[in-house]
Amino acid sequence: MTIWFTADHHFGHANIIRHCGRPFTDVKEMDEFLIERWNDVVGAHDEVWHLGDFAYRCGPRRMAEIFGCLRGKALHLVRGNHDRKHVLALPWTSVQPYAEIRLQERMIVLFHYPLREWNNSRRGSWSLHGHTHGKLPRAGASCDVGVDAWDLRPAACEEIATRIAGGNEVP
Repeated sequence: MTIWFTADHHFGHANIIRHCGRPFTDVKEMDEFLIERWNDVVGAHDEVWHLGDFAYRCGPRRMAEIFGCLRGKALHLVRGNHDRKHVLALPWTSVQPYAEIRLQERMIVLFHYPLREWNNSRRGSWSLHGHTHGKLPRAGASCDVGVDAWDLRPAACEEIATRIAGGNEVP
C-alpha cells in the first residue's frame, strides 16, 4: 500500500484551466485527464490524502461520478476553500479542516493552505499543502502537493522527500 498526497483538482471548474494554464480545451477533457492521471499512480489498496479543492461548480451527480472513478481504498479530505456541502457529502474515509499524521517516524502536517510554522517544524516534521497551484516557491520542509505542482497527479511520500531534500523540482 502506498500513501499519496494531492490537492487542487478543481474538477468541473472551467476557469481553473485558464487560471493555471492547464493544457485543456474544456472541463470534460480536464476532468477525464485528471481521473486518468490519478488512476495511473494510485492503486486499489492505496490511501490518498486530498488537501482540498476537490471540485468546484460541478454539481453533486457529476462529483459522485468522478469520485466513483478514482482508485484508492482510503480517501481522506482536508477541506479547502472551494469544498462545499456536495464535496463534503462524498463518501470520504475522513473529512477534517487540518490533520497531523505519522508515517514511520515522521510527523506530517496536512492543511490546504501553506504554513510558515507548524507543529514540530524544527524537529523534522513536514508541512504539506495545496492552494497555491505550484506558484509559491518551495521553502524548507513545506511542500505544495497540488496537481499543478506535480504534473497533474498525486505525489508519493518518497517523491515529496526528494523534493524537500532539494532535488527533483519537476517530477
